[in-house]
Amino acid sequence: MAAKAKLPQSKLRFSPKVAELKLGAYTPQSQRTGAIARKKGMSAMWDEWGVRVPVTVLQLENVQVVSLVKTSNPDHPRIQIGYGIRKEKNTTKPLMGHFKAQGVKPKARLFEFPITPDAALPVGTEITAAHFVPGQLVDVSATSIGKGFQGVMKRWGFSGGRASHGNSLAHRTPGSTGNINPGRVYPGKKMPGRMGGKSATVLRLPVMKVDTALNCIWLKGSVPGPDEQFIKVRDSIKLVKHKLFPEGASVPFPTYIPGQSPELPRELIAKTGGQDPLIPRVD
Repeated sequence: MAAKAKLPQSKLRFSPKVAELKLGAYTPQSQRTGAIARKKGMSAMWDEWGVRVPVTVLQLENVQVVSLVKTSNPDHPRIQIGYGIRKEKNTTKPLMGHFKAQGVKPKARLFEFPITPDAALPVGTEITAAHFVPGQLVDVSATSIGKGFQGVMKRWGFSGGRASHGNSLAHRTPGSTGNINPGRVYPGKKMPGRMGGKSATVLRLPVMKVDTALNCIWLKGSVPGPDEQFIKVRDSIKLVKHKLFPEGASVPFPTYIPGQSPELPRELIAKTGGQDPLIPRVD
């Protein structure tokens, strides 16, 4: 058997200890690590103009860096993040050996995030809600709620057949699925089947509020999955006409470090800005 080629890791500079972690300068080319949160439900809040905003509450609990994943390209490393605490008796032996080798407690869920070399974090670093900035945009990924086997009207939004006037037992049918030529059903045809229960990503959700005491973040809009679902939260990457962070914001890079980063109040609320929408504009 041919010997495996060694992966070039010369560009990675990981701190050996958490105590040696220092704040850095964020650049537009930098990509910070994401975090794992748990969905607690939906609520509402009011912005500075008094407009009601629907929000989803996500909580971070014992989120730590578990390991640094080697990749074939040293310019695109990955970092493994763990959430919560799992009992040792409920952890498989291979995973238990992985956690012991890294010197961290067993985690309930593990995810990987791509980062840039300047955003690398040592193993054991804790990721808190202060990692995110009020007003910034984030992408969230999770498994959507499973709906079971559904028809085309619920699954794909078909209009269905007529309610009366000649319609017999064809009110919710999909209709024709093909024709005589080529005499088959095209692949990808929208038909009844399993709905939901798949990985879904919602892009560019604004962070409306950060609670440093409860370790929670409030995101505008809905998030995939049921309550208590594990959610992957990361800085938005598809920014066409948007800004990742609000103007003048202090970005904790590579993450919020207690003792080095500025001390924060319990609640940080984003400013919507602009003109009061309740006052009619005079052109």
